[in-house]
Amino acid sequence: MIRVGIVGFGYMGRMHYRCWSALEGVRITAACDADAKAFTSSNAASGNISGAANDIDLAGIRTFTSFDDLLTSGAVDVVSITLPTHMHPAFTIKALAAGMHVLCEKPMALTLEDCDRMIAAAAQYKRLLQIGHCIRFWPEYVATRELVRSGEFGRVIGAAFHRYSPMPAWSTVNWLADEKRSGGMPLDLHIHDADFIHYLFGMPRSVMSVGDSAMSHIHTTFLYDNGPVVSAEASWRTAPSLGFSMGFRITLEKATVVFDSLRAPAFRVYPHEGEPFTPPLVEGDGYSGEIVHFAEKIRGVTTEDVITLDQSRETVRLVLAEKESVRRGSPVDL
Repeated sequence: MIRVGIVGFGYMGRMHYRCWSALEGVRITAACDADAKAFTSSNAASGNISGAANDIDLAGIRTFTSFDDLLTSGAVDVVSITLPTHMHPAFTIKALAAGMHVLCEKPMALTLEDCDRMIAAAAQYKRLLQIGHCIRFWPEYVATRELVRSGEFGRVIGAAFHRYSPMPAWSTVNWLADEKRSGGMPLDLHIHDADFIHYLFGMPRSVMSVGDSAMSHIHTTFLYDNGPVVSAEASWRTAPSLGFSMGFRITLEKATVVFDSLRAPAFRVYPHEGEPFTPPLVEGDGYSGEIVHFAEKIRGVTTEDVITLDQSRETVRLVLAEKESVRRGSPVDL
C-alpha cells in the first residue's frame, strides 16, 4: 500500500487528490496546508482546467497545518508537493531527507541552483523525485509524439504551439501574479509547451523571444540547426469570456496534425493522402498519467523514463533563457 500525503490543498492539491485516489493500492492518508480553511473550502478547486476534486470527505485522512508535523507523523511514504513554486526546493528536500518519495509540481524551481539542490538531495537520500510536467502525459500530446517518432508521415517541417489563459486570479493570496513566487507567466503557463518542445525536438541551439514588459504574453522561436521551424506563444491576457485554451499545429512532410482545445473535434491528423482521422488516445488526462507513471516507479515497475530530473532542470534553463531574450531583445544561446 502506497500512503500518500498532499502538501498544499488548493486547486492543484485537489487535482492530485483526484488522481491518487483513483489508483488501486494507494491510500491518501494525510493532507497538509498552512491554512486550515483549505480543508473545508470547496472553492479551492477552481482553476483553468476542470477535474480537481471538490467537496472531499476527509474522514480517515489526517490533516496538518505544519509540514514538519506531517514529516514526523509516520503517516505517509510519498508526498505530492503542490505549493507555490518558490517553496518547491525547501519542501522537496525536507521530504526527501525524511525518507519520502516526492512528486513535485512544475516548474521544478525558480533557479538552476535550486534545481541542482533538489537533484542532489534525491541522489543523497536515495528517494524518487519526479516533477509534474503533465503535458508529456496528456493524451493528444502522447499520440502526437508517437506519430512523429514513427516517421509514418515523414519529418517535421514546422510546429507552432499556443497556450492562452485569463489572468489566474484563483491562486491563494494571488501568488501566481507575483513573479518572485511563481516565476511569472513564462515559468508557470508557457513552460508546458517549452517542456514538450524540449521533449519532442530536444534542446534548441538558441531562443528568440518577444513579450510585453510584464511578460504576461510571450512569443518564442526555438532555433534548431537544420530545422524544424518551431514557435510557441502563451498569454495570461486572454479575455475571461473566452477562457483557457491550448493546442498546436505540426506540419510534417506528408500530414498536418492539429490540436485545439476550442475546436470540435479538438484533435485530428490531416494526411496528404486519405481522410482525416483521430488516433487512439490513452485514457485519462496528463495529471492522472503522471501520477500513474510515478506510482509505477515507486512499485519498481520497469517503464520508460518519460521525464527525468535533468530534463526538468533543462526545461527551467530553457524558459529562463526565453525570459532573458525578452529582456535583451536578442537571441540567447543555450
